[in-house]
Amino acid sequence: MSLCKSFGKDKVIFATAEDHATPSTVELPEPEASPGLILENGDINWNCPCLGGMATGPCGVEFREAFSCFHYSEAQPKGSDCYDAFKTMQDCMANYPGVYKQNLQDEEDGGMDLGAVLDEDEEDPDKQTLKQDDEASANVSSTAGGHSSSGAGSSTAVAQKS
Repeated sequence: MSLCKSFGKDKVIFATAEDHATPSTVELPEPEASPGLILENGDINWNCPCLGGMATGPCGVEFREAFSCFHYSEAQPKGSDCYDAFKTMQDCMANYPGVYKQNLQDEEDGGMDLGAVLDEDEEDPDKQTLKQDDEASANVSSTAGGHSSSGAGSSTAVAQKS
């Protein structure tokens, strides 16, 4: 038989082997399906984690106005009547570069941080080798151009490559 003791706000239950011998009769309710971005009635679920906090950040009002405009837009192409709302949101995001730095870089670079890509190329030795091979090929082409392709011309190109 189990023993229960209360210690202030806490309740401690000591269970015996007999308590564990019988299966539990507790029935759990069926889990509710999470609604996603668009609710069943067609409204926007501003609490959806897929929005990544955009609806509640420093430009949350501007984001909700722009996103609502796009969602309910009937213009063709969809959202073409929302330019002003998105421009207002973009201007707001520019005022908070610490919060929206990644979003602003993506817009400025067309979806990629080109500076990071170029930095990676300089650090990658395989890509450096490819660059050197391309330069050597260009030197071979310019050396061979205007001269007969003798052994001396190709040995010069090999010396430049290594």
